[in-house]
Formats: sequence, C-alpha cells, structure tokens
Amino acid sequence: MIQRLDLRGADRTTVDYRAAVPRADFDVEAAVPAVHEICEAVRTRGLDAIREYGERFDGVAVDDIRVAPEAMRRALDELDPAIRAGLEESIRRLRATCERELERDAVTELGPGATVVHRKVPVDRVGLYVPGGLAPLVSSVLMNVVPAQTAGVRSIALSSPPQKDFGGAVHPTILAACALLGIDEVYAVGGAQAIAMFAYGVGPCAQVDLVTGPGNIYTVTAKRLLKGRVGIDSEAGPTEIAILADDTAEASFVAADLISQAEHDPLAASVLVTPSERLAAEVEAELDKQVSVTKHVERIRTALAGPQSGIVLVDDLEQGLDVVNAYAAEHLEIHTADAPAWAARVRNAGAVFVGAHAPVSLGDYCAGSNHVLPTGGCACHSSGLSVRAFTKSVHVVDYSREALAEVADYVVTLAHAEDLPGHGAAVRVRFAD
Repeated sequence: MIQRLDLRGADRTTVDYRAAVPRADFDVEAAVPAVHEICEAVRTRGLDAIREYGERFDGVAVDDIRVAPEAMRRALDELDPAIRAGLEESIRRLRATCERELERDAVTELGPGATVVHRKVPVDRVGLYVPGGLAPLVSSVLMNVVPAQTAGVRSIALSSPPQKDFGGAVHPTILAACALLGIDEVYAVGGAQAIAMFAYGVGPCAQVDLVTGPGNIYTVTAKRLLKGRVGIDSEAGPTEIAILADDTAEASFVAADLISQAEHDPLAASVLVTPSERLAAEVEAELDKQVSVTKHVERIRTALAGPQSGIVLVDDLEQGLDVVNAYAAEHLEIHTADAPAWAARVRNAGAVFVGAHAPVSLGDYCAGSNHVLPTGGCACHSSGLSVRAFTKSVHVVDYSREALAEVADYVVTLAHAEDLPGHGAAVRVRFAD
C-alpha cells in the first residue's frame, strides 16, 4: 500500500534529502490559464460570472450570494449541542494562544528628541476562505476568524462554496460557526471566483485588503495571480504529515496518524521516517488493518499509495532529523524516546507535535494552535497563520530639531555618496540662516 524509500548508507555530505522524499504533483502553473479566465470574468462581469461558475463547478445556481443573517442564527440554533461544545472549547483555546501572540508597539529612544516607534496595526478588511469540497472544514472557520478578531481587524468577510445538498446554501455547520463567532458577512461562493470576488469587490462584497485560508489548486492559483492587488497568507497545497519515530513508537498510533492526513485528499502526503525496520513492518501491517475499516477507504488508499507518501528508512535519528528538516513538513510528529529533545532541534516544520499523545488531529481542532500551515516545503521559510498575518508594521519617526541636527552631517554625506544631493538639501534647508 505504501512505498519504502531506503536512505541508509547515503553519503550525508552530498545527498539531497529534499529531492529524495517526493511530494504530490501540485502544478499551479498548469492551472493558470483556466484560473486567469475565471478571475477576468469575475472582474468584468461580476455577479453573473460568479453565478455561472457556481453552477458549473458546484452544481447549483445561487441567486443571492450573501447569506442572510437569520440563516446563520437558525444554523446555530439547530447545531448539535456536542458539536457546539467542541467548537466553543476550540475557540477558547485558540483565542488564548492568539492573545499571547499579540505584539506590542516597540519604542526606541535613540537620543534626546529622537524616537522611532515600531507600531503594529491591524489590516482594515480581510476575506477568509473556507473550503467545502470533500469535507465541510468548519475548523477552518475558527482558524481564520479567531486570529483576525484577536488582531483587531475591523471588517471580516467569509466565503465558502454553495452546497448542492443544502439547496445552494453554505454548509450549515460552517454557518453555525460563523454565528458563534459573530461573523455576519458570509458568501456562498467557492473556488477561484471567491478569491476574485474578494480581490475586486463584486456585488455586495466590498474589496478586501488580505485573503487567507486553504483551498484546492484553483483557489491557490487565484491567490497567486491576484497577489499584489490583494495580500495573501500563503499558497497552501495538499496536506502532509511527516513522523520521525524510533522503535519505542507505538505502530498503531503512527499508522492512525498517517491515515488521518491521507483522509483529507488523494494528493495528501503521509511520510514516516525511522531507523527501525521492525517499526516500518509493524506500521505497514497496521495500515492494512486500519484502512480497511475507515470510511473513506479509496481516498486514503490513493493517498498512501501515491508517490508523495512513503516509509523512509534511515541509519539513525540524526539522519532522520536531517531528512525531516529538509522535507519541512506542514505537520511533523515526533514519536521517539526523549521526544522533547528531538523536537527542540527541528528547524523546519509548520507545526511540531511532541510525543505519543499529541496527534495532528489535536492540532486540527483543539490544541490551541492554528492548522493553516505552510505546505510543499515552504516551512523552511514561511510560518502558519497567526495574529501576525492580520497585522502590519508602521515605523513612526519623531525627531526634534536638535535631534535632526545631531545626524544632519551623516545624512548629507550619505546622500552625496548615492548622488542624491536633493536628499541632503532637504536636511540642510531646515538649518539655513
């Protein structure tokens, strides 16, 4: 069901671990022509184009794309109390961690009358995208909304695909989560057309400054094409999990966690890195046993059998750590003796889950962490969604005449060094007799 890759004995000074562990084929460039057409249609034809694409891609025509507030209140009233309790606890934990992430203004006194303030300012208006294709990702509502609210964003709009099974409405669980969080601007629009709606401001939806949230290849491609006109959080592709484990790991736990991510998407990646042949064999046996009794068998089998998934055998945990740091997984679990020590040495991962009792599923819902994370190796340079994504920095420079006089000669000298005498003159004029 799942391939083995053997890196034992590799020359560690020359091997390219990033290339050695393959990933799913997620070719954004190939989708550009089709997505460019969608974005242009939304820009030029507005609501008519949005409705046409909704009927084509989601199988349902929606007359009024904005969800009525009473529909959200009704969805919350009808929500299963157990689901509501789970959402409320997830919100409580995530809000607590977001509040700790808030950055304060930093004031630097560079001398008498010379002050620079590094001020944190929330983005004015954001558009949040919540997928609804293979699964209604209600947890993504929380992961987008809570940090935006904590950052102080004043205007929040949310969009999710219309559901044929619900007469063209947004999935009721997603609507209930919006109502629970006080989000009253929700649109039944999916895919690339939703991103274009946010970027251009179409119909009842005013233009936003920033778009966040995961999605399929069309959504990701739209974010790439419209970046610059609108800010984006990331170009997140198919989900992925890597697990670094030794022979102390429980094979049934490891297998279950690999399956949990494979359940998302046929392109999802599930990778085990281990020096233990015994664990590898036990995990393979557990995968055969556990997959057969899961709900989404075909989807999971396709993901596990794909080139993006595998069991990677290494000489030891040191080599394993090099492999996972090079792979830079969206989610990385550590199932080893002294797991915290190994976790502390991880440099590249969207989120790290330490020990046998911190599965990725915990982070998906109720850990207090955010599950919108960098994929495709981008964790080597990018971070997951957080309060910081919804704020920007402004330097406020406040100098008195005396403070400017102290550095005036330096400014003039450097201006002339760059052959920009007007820069120097703008300082000299302030001290002319």
